[in-house]
Amino acid sequence: MGHKIVVFTATFILFISGLLLGYVISQLVLGFLPLNLLTFLGAFSLITIFGIVYYGLFWDLKKQQSQSPSIAGIHSPSVDGMPYNKRNKENQPSGTLNPSLENKLVNLLNGDVNVAERLVNQVKQDYPGMPENWYWERVIADLERDRR
Repeated sequence: MGHKIVVFTATFILFISGLLLGYVISQLVLGFLPLNLLTFLGAFSLITIFGIVYYGLFWDLKKQQSQSPSIAGIHSPSVDGMPYNKRNKENQPSGTLNPSLENKLVNLLNGDVNVAERLVNQVKQDYPGMPENWYWERVIADLERDRR
């Protein structure tokens, strides 16, 4: 709720200061306002207010996006309707795999979950007995090395 109030207030201030700035500049251009120290400072203060609020609004929006859950976990393709990092896998105990490794690998493969699982299963066959995180890290490292 607080974020919506900040966005609404900043948008309202931007709208009002934009209207005032447009009016002042149009009057200066048309010659109805003389260009003196007062009109210069007024136009400069409107530009400053506009810039500060504009910067603050987009800084707040960017901060809000960085605090939201990762896009990869929400929008990554899924087999059973759940995000990839939320599905239970029968071949691993719960809590042993870092979900960010899954997200990173799926992102490297442009969202192809099946290819990610196939690559991890292949590495599991090649190197049995290693921790689950190791397999995912190995596949990620191999992909990044091959892309160089």
